[in-house]
Amino acid sequence: MTNKTKTQKPDDETNNILVGFVRKTNAGKALKLSINTSSFADCGTYVTSDGQTYVQLVISLNSLTGVIEGNRAVTAINHLSD
Repeated sequence: MTNKTKTQKPDDETNNILVGFVRKTNAGKALKLSINTSSFADCGTYVTSDGQTYVQLVISLNSLTGVIEGNRAVTAINHLSD
């Protein structure tokens, strides 16, 4: 029986592209996403079976919870490339 392990890159070797920020609206009843459109040129995309092209974005749940609860003013939206 062969044991395979997956090697993970250290955090400093992961290619993160900062794409934008998330914050609460002034009224505090919604989240506002601010996206830098020029950063999409550096992001990888994928195509779904219906031909639509998407960019995969990531937001830390812990940081987003902090924004929602009012403990943080803003958190980052990133694109993680392999």
